Formats: sequence, C-alpha cells, structure tokens
Amino acid sequence: MKYFDKILIANRGEIAIRVMRACREMNIETVAIYSTADKDSLHVKYADEAFLVGEAPPSKSYLNMDRIIDIARKSGSEAVHPGYGFLAENHRFAKYCQDEGITFIGPSWETIRAMGSKIESKQTMKDAGVPVVPGTEGGVRDSETARAIAEEIGYPVIVKASAGGGGIGMQIVDDEKGLEAAIQAGMRIAESAFGDATVFVEKYLVKPRHIEFQILADEHGNVVHLFDRECSIQRRHQKLVEEAPCPIMTDELRERMSASAIAVARASDYTNAGTVEFLYSEGDYYFMEMNTRLQVEHTVTELITGIDLVKQQLAIAAGDSLPFEQEDLSIRGHAIECRINAEDPLNNFAADPGKIVRYRSPGGPGMRVDSGIHMGYTIPATYDSMIAKLCSWGMTRQEAIARMRRAIYEYVIIGVKTTLPLHHAIMHNRHFIAGDTHTHFLQEEHIIKTLTRYVREEETRIQTLAASLRQGKEIAAITGALDVYMKGQKKAQ
Repeated sequence: MKYFDKILIANRGEIAIRVMRACREMNIETVAIYSTADKDSLHVKYADEAFLVGEAPPSKSYLNMDRIIDIARKSGSEAVHPGYGFLAENHRFAKYCQDEGITFIGPSWETIRAMGSKIESKQTMKDAGVPVVPGTEGGVRDSETARAIAEEIGYPVIVKASAGGGGIGMQIVDDEKGLEAAIQAGMRIAESAFGDATVFVEKYLVKPRHIEFQILADEHGNVVHLFDRECSIQRRHQKLVEEAPCPIMTDELRERMSASAIAVARASDYTNAGTVEFLYSEGDYYFMEMNTRLQVEHTVTELITGIDLVKQQLAIAAGDSLPFEQEDLSIRGHAIECRINAEDPLNNFAADPGKIVRYRSPGGPGMRVDSGIHMGYTIPATYDSMIAKLCSWGMTRQEAIARMRRAIYEYVIIGVKTTLPLHHAIMHNRHFIAGDTHTHFLQEEHIIKTLTRYVREEETRIQTLAASLRQGKEIAAITGALDVYMKGQKKAQ
C-alpha cells in the first residue's frame, strides 16, 4: 500500500512532533506551520519544512484556515493531520480540505458535524440503542422549558452548550431557584464562545467515573475498539490523569460498554481514530460524546496494546484496511499518563507561562515522555500550558504507579510553576491507589489537604537544585535534589 509522500501538520508542540515521528518512520515528509510565538519551537526544527502561518493569536495562525490551506498547496502536501485542539473537530476545515483535493486525516466532515452537536449525537445514539443520560430531547432557549425537564428528571441537573466543548459554559444547578440564571448565563456563554446560544439540560451525576473507549474504523466497514481508559481525574472538566485499562473494569462491563462504543461508531458512519466517552455511575453507563480526533491520552492505549495509533490514522486515511481484527487485540500491562502543565495548582490552576531555565526529563524502564519543550524555551501565554505528557507502563497497575512516582521525582523543570507536586500527591493518595476515583476527585478534602505540603517540598527541591547549579555542581545538584524529594516521599508513606 502506498501512503502519502508529504503531510502538513496543522498544529503545534508535542502533538505535531508526535505525528512527525510516525511520518518519519513511514518515510513521509512533513510540513510544519508555526506562529510568530513558536518560531523557536521544537516542532519547527523537527519537520522537513516549516512555514510561518501568522501572528501569535490562534485566530491569526492555527485557526486561519485560508492560510493553512494555502501553505498545504504551496508545499505540495497531499494530506493534513489536524492533531487535537484548534481545527481538529472543525467540520468546515475538513470540508475545505476535501474541496481542495487534500486528504483530511480524520473522519468525514459530515460525521464531525453530526457528532459535534451534543443534541444531534445524543439522539443518534438513543436511536441506536446506546444508553444516554436523561435530559432534553433537543435544545432549549427559555427557562420554562428547562424547568419542566428538570422537574421530570430530578435535580441536580447540568446545563451545557449544545455546540460546546472543553467544559465551556457548563453549570450545575441544585434546585429550581438557580435554573433560570444558569440558562441565561449558559446561553450568553454559548453564543459568545460558539456562535450558537442553544443549550440543553440533563441529569447531573454526582460522582461519576469518566470512562472512554478508543475506536479505529476503516473505509471498508471494519471497526474495532482498543479497550478502555479511565479519565476521571480532571480540573475544570479537563483531564489531568488518564490510565488504561480502567481499574474497575470487569469482563462483563467491558463487553457491554465496548459493544455500545462500536454501535456509536457504526451509527455515525465513523472512519479513522475516535473516542467514545461514557459516564459511569452506580453500575450504569451513559453515552456522553464522541471525540472525532486523536486524544491527548492516546499514549496509554498505545502502551497497553503496542499499536501506533497515528500510523493507523495515516493508513486508514490512505484507504488501507485495518491490519487486525478484534480477536487479535489484547491488553498487556497497565499505563498511566500525567499531564504536566505550567500551572499553579495552589492558585486555581492559573497558567504560569515563562522561560524554562533548566529542563531534565525522566527516563528508565517503562517511561515515555511526549513533549515539545526544551531548555531555554519560553512557554507562551497564548496557547495551552501543557509542558509534557509523562507516561508510565508496568506489568501491573502497582508497578505503573511506582514508576510514575520515580519519574516525577526525576523530572526537573525550573523557571515556571508546574503541576508536578499535584501529580506527586495523587500518586501517593490512598484513594487513587485503590482505584477509587471520580470526576470530582480533586475537590475532595483528602487531596486539597495534602497538596500544600507537596508544593512546598517541590519548591525546596527546586531551590536546592538551583543553588547547586549556580555553583556548577550538576551531579551534586541532582543528587541533593533527589535526597530532598525522597525525604518527602518517605514522610508520605
């Protein structure tokens, strides 16, 4: 099978590098785009060619469809990989590519459009027999309709933007008193963020787990799942820790949920890589949404299956059939991903952009670090604050946790505040160790209580390291920093 000769990656940072690595192994040339804020980024240096796409604001660069298509034409790119975020789930961009004779590496624009509407996708799944959370059949634009629905399904309820994503505009309502204000605010936010004021109301599950299934589907009708991921640890509805497989998954539950995931893919005429997301509560699961793109957490699925999802995306987009059937796939071991962000976890996760003055990533058995960061790089305030995806693998979940703990204390990032102390706290938390997590895990007292101490220990470690580095004693600095950190670990245990 002949694949593409040249691909443009319409994204930046670690995901652009991730796609380029797969392309390099497949002998495919790559084209990077970059904004003025990203001229010194690693993805620019890694690509075979790189083109300035525009100024720093996303609307003038990574969301500038006309400019990106123009670069694709000029560079002779046959296909575009959108990564995740930016234009990855924009059906207009997928159609633009198609109209210009450029392959969009992802599902069809029609599928993206259908699954991008929470109301339309929910109805499609309901028709296909997939369980959905009770709520409005369609969108609402007035509080009277919302009140009637809320009374029928029972409080608490959640108000969501129909066209939204990333938790934008979501509001939890505990009783009738707060419903009208939530509807009005939700409509304003939805109109401002997505150009569509439609909202919907559904039953709010108090402490659900967020479980998702990775799907691959080719153009020849073959659909498989690559098992499950647990993504319950979140802040502001965005994931921080993911693992595969889900620690509470049973053979019976996996059989039911995976059958629903396959049904979702078939009902939406899906092709390429996608993720079907469910909420799980008290023995029942409900379809939440389908992400019509590669997920940030695809790494943990790759670690437990041995399958390169990006290579599969490229092969499917080129018209190839899946090289395996469901019975060929199996789970080997356990994997965990921690998203390391330039954020202050003690200040409501406020972003902390700035210059990385010292950077040393961990390694060793069972570790994978996906990052677009290097020493001296300045993390811009314009984009997402993720520094790296730190991933561990072990034959057991306990070994994966132990390796993640070890990697966290090996990780050296000086210059910005990071979420490393938070992940340190999570990896030592008895509820996490027991697999007892849910979507409100970070709000629980047992995390908040211990976080300050871990942050202080990290600050002490960094101060020790920085002082030794100023004296030119790098080996002593690393050793001293690890001693400080290990003392904190022993206290935690």
